[in-house]
Amino acid sequence: MKAEILNLLNEDARMSLNDLALRTGATPEQVKEAIAALENEGVIRGYKVILNEKDLGVSKVRALIEVKVTPRREGGFDQVAQRIARYPEVTDLYLISGGFDLLLMVEGDSLQDVASFVSAKLSTIDGVISTSTGFMLKKYKESGRIMQNDEEYERLKVCP
Repeated sequence: MKAEILNLLNEDARMSLNDLALRTGATPEQVKEAIAALENEGVIRGYKVILNEKDLGVSKVRALIEVKVTPRREGGFDQVAQRIARYPEVTDLYLISGGFDLLLMVEGDSLQDVASFVSAKLSTIDGVISTSTGFMLKKYKESGRIMQNDEEYERLKVCP
C-alpha cells in the first residue's frame, strides 16, 4: 500500500486522504497512518509545487553546474558533496557518471550571484578540481509536467 500511496502522491501531492483511500482500497485512517510513517521514516522528505514562474513574473537565475572532484580516501565523493549541499544556493545535487562527478542546480537573483557562488564558494572547496556552468534559459518541462499552455499535450504513442 505504501508504494501505491507514494506513486499517487508523486502524481498529485494534493490528493485527499479520501481519494487516496479509494484508489488504494484502504481506509482514510490507514492512508493517514501510512503517510505519517513514511514521513517519520524520512522516505517522504517534503512536498513540492511545480510553478510556471514565467506567468508569475519571477526572475530567478538558475544554472546547472558540473563539478569534477577528487574523491576522498575514506568518504569517496560524499564528503565534498555534503559540504556543497550545505550552501543555500544549491537546490539539487547529484552524483553522476560521465566526464564530471557531481551535478548541481544552483539558484540566484542574478548572473552575478551565481558567478560569485561558483568563484568564491564552490571552486574554493578542497577537492573540487573544475566546474562547468550552463545557465537555464527556458523551462519546457519539469517533473513530468509541460510548462507551455499554448500547445495541446498528447503523450507519445508506444509502438511494439
